[in-house]
Amino acid sequence: MPIAPRTTQLIARVPAPNRATQRAIAIANLVVQIGIMVSGSVVRVTGSGLGCPTWPTCTASSLVPVADPTNGQLHQWVEFSNRMFGIAVGVISVLVFLMAVVDKPMRRRYVLLTLTMPLGFVAQAVMGGLTVLLKLVWWSVCLHFLLSPVLVWLAVLIVHAVTEGDGPARPLLPKPLRGLLAAMALVLTGLVMAGTLVTAAGPHAGDIHTPRLDLPIPALVELHADFLFVFLGMLAALFFAMRITGGTKRLWRRYWILTGLILAQGALGITQYELGVPDALVSFHVLGSALCVTAMAFLWAASRERDALPATPAEPLASGNPATAATAS
Repeated sequence: MPIAPRTTQLIARVPAPNRATQRAIAIANLVVQIGIMVSGSVVRVTGSGLGCPTWPTCTASSLVPVADPTNGQLHQWVEFSNRMFGIAVGVISVLVFLMAVVDKPMRRRYVLLTLTMPLGFVAQAVMGGLTVLLKLVWWSVCLHFLLSPVLVWLAVLIVHAVTEGDGPARPLLPKPLRGLLAAMALVLTGLVMAGTLVTAAGPHAGDIHTPRLDLPIPALVELHADFLFVFLGMLAALFFAMRITGGTKRLWRRYWILTGLILAQGALGITQYELGVPDALVSFHVLGSALCVTAMAFLWAASRERDALPATPAEPLASGNPATAATAS
């Protein structure tokens, strides 16, 4: 639906933040999208998923935690803090969208990408509320978690889009390698999904009374590991293919970052399993998962380029490609 002319005129009068400020806000958005994944894992491993047993209030009679002579307030405050962090995520997601709306020139792709952030926040809030009302049934917790990697991926694209025009993307890799990257993204999706099933069957369901997924953990761990081995094989294939066809310095840099993160995540997962899934390692593993998705998204974004926008008046063009300078390495 087109924007009304009067609304367009009003938006045109609003001063737009310069690109450096927009990039800082976009990076902050990416950081909080990763942070909410870790925050949610802390709720889970501390058994605080029902610390606030109602939603959107913490208890039936109070928005905030209240004294509990039986269970104390620790679980309430852990869950309540996660909800407050979620509100911060919502505020930044709206800010990201508004900065795209008032930017000059307004870019359709940029606006649509940033729109996914407030919409994603609403979806997460609704899913989080349903998860509490459903008493943390395993599939609802999995869906609640799996929304976050999608938002992390989109947040990476927004970091890139800050300085990109609306023109068509130019591929920097041959078509077969772009297909390999797409396949890697699908396998990484399977890897993350399998990880949620392992957690659903394991000891950290979010509450001591919550039923676990009734499947054998060794089989789920094997499935999770199989996805990892397939992904590592694809990384090796990409290495040899890029050696033959060539690749930009940025592509290679991001390739090695992704490889290092995947290897570290695999080593952490093995350690975690051998030690009986200690609480702290679960949260580190979730952080590693978020960082792997982030690195894969940055590698994906580096496989194509769009024309860069001119610098804003307060931000002279740096030497070299401004699009490269404005995206994370």
